[in-house]
Amino acid sequence: MTNDVARPDADADADAVASVPISFEVYPPRSPEGMPALHETIRRLAQARPQFISVTFGAGGSTGGRSLEVLTHILRETAVPPLAHLTCVGSTYADAGALIREFLDAGITRFLALRGDPPAGAQEGDAFLGDLESAAQLVQLIDRVQAERAPYSEAEVPGLPGAAKVAPRERVQISVAAFPNGHPRSRHRNQDIDALLAKQAAGATLAITQLFFEADDYLGFVARAREAGVLIPILPGLMPLTSPGRLARVLKLTGEARPAAFADALASAATPAHQRAVGIAHAADLARAVLAGGAPGVHLYAFNNHETVLTVLRDADILADRQETSA
Repeated sequence: MTNDVARPDADADADAVASVPISFEVYPPRSPEGMPALHETIRRLAQARPQFISVTFGAGGSTGGRSLEVLTHILRETAVPPLAHLTCVGSTYADAGALIREFLDAGITRFLALRGDPPAGAQEGDAFLGDLESAAQLVQLIDRVQAERAPYSEAEVPGLPGAAKVAPRERVQISVAAFPNGHPRSRHRNQDIDALLAKQAAGATLAITQLFFEADDYLGFVARAREAGVLIPILPGLMPLTSPGRLARVLKLTGEARPAAFADALASAATPAHQRAVGIAHAADLARAVLAGGAPGVHLYAFNNHETVLTVLRDADILADRQETSA
């Protein structure tokens, strides 16, 4: 890790191409006034040609309408597929099904199925937690709603004019979460692997991990998952943390253990610019290490800031100018 101040980001991102599959996460702004800035971030992220841009869904649906607005903006204004986060905690089957149909009707065909966290003070088994008890059940519901909405289509039979056959149904792509260091509510070490196996059996097509701070956390988790029978790709989720305050908030939210060396490096950085450099260097080092270990790509939590994640990709030698790659 280096403490050199990261180079400023240029508008040359329009002339950049990624050497491995990349993707990003953004979140809806808290007010409509934040939309123009997010639109610019989406434009800049889309220029890097990611596999998808995911959009979070507010707890309890608090930003649900703006989530759909952001998703349809990505669909309409970029060539990048949008991926919708869906949570099921507190939802009835009817409410969750109606929301899924609304997203499908808007042209959204990629989802991240999440159980979601209970509200403060709620306990497991409370009626408020709703009809859906797990992300695996939400995966099944998404697939079922899509099947009911478009049960089949017909295709011509080659060589038999006028004849038709049932065509293979286009399936939605459903991602799920994975937890390299265990979910805060996990009761034993293998519970997260068991949960991932259940999500795979329900129809999940991709797993995206929560943040981690050491490459071995991800690589060891993938090895255990593969040994247990998980076959779907497991995409590492990387979160560039560029200030001690942001690190503290993320640790409180996720329950992750404090990464001592990284936290100390952030705390000892003399200026915000140097703190940013420490965070970017850590994320870039992590990206290189997981890719060297066989990761299928990288997913970056952007915090609605394109400059930081694009700098991480450049410093990790993942994002390069097209003219450099063709030289």
